[in-house]
Amino acid sequence: MVKRNLNDLLSFVTVAREGSFTRAAALLGVTQSALSQAISGLETRLQIRLLTRTTRSVSPTAAGERLVKAIGHRFDEIEAELDELTALRDKPAGTVRITCGDFVLHNVLLPRLTPVLREYPDIKLEFDVNYGLRDIVADRFDAGVRLGKTIDKDMIAVPIGPPLRLAVVASPDYFSIRPIPKIPNDLMAHACINQRMPTSGGLYVWDFERRGRQINVRVDGPLIFNTTQPQVDAALAGLGVALLPEDELMPYIEAGRLVRVLEDWCPKFEGYHLYYPSRRQPSPAFSLVVQALRLSGTAR
Repeated sequence: MVKRNLNDLLSFVTVAREGSFTRAAALLGVTQSALSQAISGLETRLQIRLLTRTTRSVSPTAAGERLVKAIGHRFDEIEAELDELTALRDKPAGTVRITCGDFVLHNVLLPRLTPVLREYPDIKLEFDVNYGLRDIVADRFDAGVRLGKTIDKDMIAVPIGPPLRLAVVASPDYFSIRPIPKIPNDLMAHACINQRMPTSGGLYVWDFERRGRQINVRVDGPLIFNTTQPQVDAALAGLGVALLPEDELMPYIEAGRLVRVLEDWCPKFEGYHLYYPSRRQPSPAFSLVVQALRLSGTAR
């Protein structure tokens, strides 16, 4: 029986999943040169090409895809078992990886998880700020944060924030020279600040509802962003009308720096939820994270 080098197999799986030697080398803590040599050695021993390399990307060949599907989950299982061994320690330990947006990271996750880090110094938290709908299983995250209505039914969803509302705002200077919209369709005559959706690539369609009547408006304007903070900055600068969750705008509305309109067309909707696979066997460290983030008074 020929012994296989498991380090080379792990190196291959990581490169295939990351699609980059640079990112894979950083995750594995090795140099890109050493990683490339390990992959080349594995391909030589197997006498088959596993990766297609170009100047811009790396992707698995058909044989590489087959190998990833055959062994990739084995490494995940080993990692999960090693995490569970921390239950035998006096104090929980291990790394918890979470993908989320920037606003919820700064305003919900970090404030609530700071006491956990102080009490359990062997716990490490890794955050991936991303506005796309990441596949947390394929991308090997322990959990993600999304609005409740966007979470797949096969996931466990834990509320970590109250219901939200959207708010339509612009600066006082903007509305001093333009009429205040009375109904959503009036926005079509305004300079609106658009958002490019990270997953679909299309522009966000502004949706409104009042007394059971729903209206979708495709707005237009001089600016398009793919994150929220630049939209806030542009609205404050008087460059157009923005539509964003009200919790990101309330300090400016209360200070009079932004004027809110169409409030009766913006109903509440499900707020932020932490979600993770239902088949996951949680480690003690992960259980502490969930407990710290869970919105008080909610059930699992």
